[in-house]
Amino acid sequence: MLQQRLIDALGADAVKTSPEDMSVYAFDAYSQGRNPSAVVLPADVRDVSAAVKIARECREPIVARGAGTGLCGGAVPIEGGVVIAFARMHRLLELDVRRRRARVQPGLINLDLSRAVAEMRLFYAPDPSSQKASTIGGNIATNAGGPHCLSYGTTVNHVLGLEIVDENGEVFTTSIDDAGYDLTAALVGSEGTLGIVTAAWVRLMRLPESVRVWVVAFGEIEAASEAVSAIVAAGIVPSALEMMDAVITAAVEEAFHAGYPTDAAAVLLIESAGLEDDMNAYEAAIKHIVEAHGAISWRSARTQAERDALWAGRKGAAGATGRISPNYYTQDVCVPRSKLPAALRAVEEAAGAHRLVVGNVFHAGDGNLHPLLMYDRRDARQVAAVIETGNAILQSAIDLGGTISGEHGIGYEKRDAMTRVYSTDDLATMARVRDVFDPQRVLNPEKIFPRGARCPEVKPPTLVQ
Repeated sequence: MLQQRLIDALGADAVKTSPEDMSVYAFDAYSQGRNPSAVVLPADVRDVSAAVKIARECREPIVARGAGTGLCGGAVPIEGGVVIAFARMHRLLELDVRRRRARVQPGLINLDLSRAVAEMRLFYAPDPSSQKASTIGGNIATNAGGPHCLSYGTTVNHVLGLEIVDENGEVFTTSIDDAGYDLTAALVGSEGTLGIVTAAWVRLMRLPESVRVWVVAFGEIEAASEAVSAIVAAGIVPSALEMMDAVITAAVEEAFHAGYPTDAAAVLLIESAGLEDDMNAYEAAIKHIVEAHGAISWRSARTQAERDALWAGRKGAAGATGRISPNYYTQDVCVPRSKLPAALRAVEEAAGAHRLVVGNVFHAGDGNLHPLLMYDRRDARQVAAVIETGNAILQSAIDLGGTISGEHGIGYEKRDAMTRVYSTDDLATMARVRDVFDPQRVLNPEKIFPRGARCPEVKPPTLVQ
């Protein structure tokens, strides 16, 4: 009944019902759920509205999905239901160059937006490592960040308004210019549990006059961490401040030949953007600080090609770990910058206790760690070790005054860890907000909140990468 009603309303080409087609939508980058009851590929907001109304009438849950690059099961259909995949809603709908804003559909690839407006000397700032594949809608769902969020902020700082389909299939809009509560900000990062984004007004920024990138090597990872804190404490906010350890730089250099030193315990990738007249002063100040903290080498990227190569290596770091092990698992935790050395020691201790190789590549400027645990998922012992190590890393971040997610979201994977950070009253308050938007919990069920009396027990997702 469900499948035929969807086909009648949207057309056979827009609805996938065969098991092999639907299985593609049963997992994301790490977690696997179950096949949905149907997959809808809408062309516009009317299709989304129609699909939601039919799914509700058939008592089926609804999961919105972008490119499936998520890292915590946020777009995985744990209870089956209807997956609404936005691969066909990928247009730039409006461009307002004077006001530096654009209206886009949720399936637009992140990097494609910057490419589309580059001739106008504009760009879209949020730049997760998956920006070549991840979509604006998915980025909105998780409040994605990226290396440049240190100076530009995360997705929530760049979303000006939203078009939303609610649990009843009704369409409404929000704007940061609206009086009253900022519903736009509330919806960003809600992982599709409050409504389904069908369009977004996003902020664009002017390309900077000058960009410089420096690579700094350290003999000790603690020294590199202390240099990060010292740079920010000096009132200098680079556009990006990234760190990689020896495990990652070796893999990245072998894969990309970007020019990273492989004889260092830690490498900082630092970028500053702004007016050309300011760049020499910034460079001198940063160089002075890192040298005072024991930097063993300093190199400046002199051409655009060199800068591009360095960034390609950094953003391809996770994929480069395939040279080390067949699978990897990444955590996403945040700690205060001053606690970076302690956090990194905790990561090493947790991995060492389970005999796992770990590589660290992360947004050092805002304390957002992404330890990569190397393993072979064909070995049950290694899978168990990865899960235990990941949980230990989560707890160590909390103990250091941090939190369990910086930009990947909570999804299914981390929902039970929410009780480590929030009290029962805190979680109940959040749940009441959700109930205002979706009292029947039909939108992306089993996500964000710990399993409770209202939530049926389900099989945990399995690691797939």
